[in-house]
Amino acid sequence: MHISFWGRKMDTKFENVYLDNAATTMHKPDCVIEAVVNAMRTMGNAGRTSNKGAMDSGRIIFDTRLKLAQLFNADGPAQVVFTKNSTEALNIAIKGLFNKGDHLISTVMEHNSVLRPIYAIEKEQEVSHTFIGTDKKGRLLIDDIEKNIKSNTKALIVTHASNLSGNVNDLYTIGEIAKKNELLFIVDASQTAGAYPIDMKKMNIDVLCWTGHKGLFGPQGTGGLCVRKGVDIRPFTQGGTGVQSYLEEQPAEMPVRLEAGTLNAHGIAGLNAAITFIHDTGIDNIHKREICLLNRFRDGLKSLDMVSFYGDYDTDERTAIAAINIADYDSGEVSDELEHRFGISTRPGAHCAPLMHKAFGTVEQGIVRFSFSYFNTEDEVDYAIEAIRKLCLE
Repeated sequence: MHISFWGRKMDTKFENVYLDNAATTMHKPDCVIEAVVNAMRTMGNAGRTSNKGAMDSGRIIFDTRLKLAQLFNADGPAQVVFTKNSTEALNIAIKGLFNKGDHLISTVMEHNSVLRPIYAIEKEQEVSHTFIGTDKKGRLLIDDIEKNIKSNTKALIVTHASNLSGNVNDLYTIGEIAKKNELLFIVDASQTAGAYPIDMKKMNIDVLCWTGHKGLFGPQGTGGLCVRKGVDIRPFTQGGTGVQSYLEEQPAEMPVRLEAGTLNAHGIAGLNAAITFIHDTGIDNIHKREICLLNRFRDGLKSLDMVSFYGDYDTDERTAIAAINIADYDSGEVSDELEHRFGISTRPGAHCAPLMHKAFGTVEQGIVRFSFSYFNTEDEVDYAIEAIRKLCLE
């Protein structure tokens, strides 16, 4: 079947309904925007001198490290490393922890920011891997993890939540498996940081990788990793740190061991304001509102035979993602129709999650992903339901 929107009249009562928040939260708290603008007017280069601009920058960076350490229950601000996104953080962790002959266990739920570094170290460092599968609803087969642990297994690398299905993995149980078997536990929290509770100590997480521009409501270009004390990651980049400048190698202490060059202080200032907003609003309240929007969306469509949902929707222990298809329509054409005719922004295609699409059998068709944010409204959800119903009736 084929949809063609070309030449059709716009059928929208909204200027734009943004439902692609799993890619980036476009609508930010006003305080975030104000913080970035103020930082660009007043802040210098942290740690490079003692002038007011540099000191202001240093203070906001340290305060943000402190807030992140508290948010994730990490081992203190020095263990919080800034990167430009979770992809860079995951590359730092994966490429800096393994040696020739090591084996790691990951999952088919992973994003390419995990998969591609794993494939790279397989070729470059002769590190082997095993991917744990899922059931028909895309739920991780946790019982298969211990069955695949070998004598040379060094780590578990697991996404907290699938960016395709929205399914959340039980990090408490997986963390216990890692602890019991003396394995490193590396977590990709791209979809959950800021939108779902994370406790590194209770979950036995050794390395937590996150991005600032999604659930944390921060600017793009912000992200990082929180590293448990005692976990030694080889530096991914080398360069200026503002300290120990006569050393020929990267300094050993954290966080500069894994940070080189000028940090994105303007973006970090925005992230600082965003974390304050999350703290004041409450992660539980944010999650509850997003799940209410998700459930409203699904309830409005689940009676339609033409609409297929992918993932587990029988629980609120998930992220606010709805992965759907309409009959056998190409996901890209459906997404284009929603955008050009109704002004609704979604994400079609493969979502950088190739193994999950293979598990769902959607490699050719792809999937249309709707992802809801705290700043979306019930009216926008109802409008999206109306739009899909119109497509199903045509």
